[in-house]
Amino acid sequence: MEYPSKLLTQVIDEIAKLPGIGKRTALRLALHLLKQPVEQSENLSQAILQFRTGIKHCRVCHNISDTEVCDICTDRSRNHNLVCVVEDVRDVMAIESTGEYRGVYHVLGGLISPIDGVGPSDLSIAALINRLAEEPVEEVVLALSATVDGDTTNFYLYRKITTLALPPKVSTIARGIGIGEELEYADEVTLARSILNRVPFEKSIKQQ
Repeated sequence: MEYPSKLLTQVIDEIAKLPGIGKRTALRLALHLLKQPVEQSENLSQAILQFRTGIKHCRVCHNISDTEVCDICTDRSRNHNLVCVVEDVRDVMAIESTGEYRGVYHVLGGLISPIDGVGPSDLSIAALINRLAEEPVEEVVLALSATVDGDTTNFYLYRKITTLALPPKVSTIARGIGIGEELEYADEVTLARSILNRVPFEKSIKQQ
């Protein structure tokens, strides 16, 4: 499609690079911005720039944060002896939305995927193992998606954790989450029950 303005074309091309947005949606968003006061576009661009340059990753759990240590890790009312391991930030948000979990987190930043060239060294696994070796953690909940990559990562983590001098208990969320289902898309009730009814990881291996 030919657009009447090179500036419009440039905006559409950039918006269309976002996931789930095609050229038509990008055009609709661009024209919407054009109808709004200039201040709205300035506020949007400033917010995106500040987010991109100012966002930090918590040095403890690797969740995104405005500070060096996130609000969850500094919250003394939470159970710091219970660590939930998740793939990314979206999973933290999904679990937090259930209101049923009061422990802390560790964000891996992805899953082990040999096909995609993602290995253990590409994730924050070493940081997790160091954390477990230094802190008095009693239980680690493996809350990864029920996919091949999720199961591969679960098993790798289990093997690494159990080699520690004083390994914590390792559990995994109950399979109320469907096989092949991404954690972030599970409904809140199912996800909450999966967290509350977590099982020892050893049993989950036997069930497969």
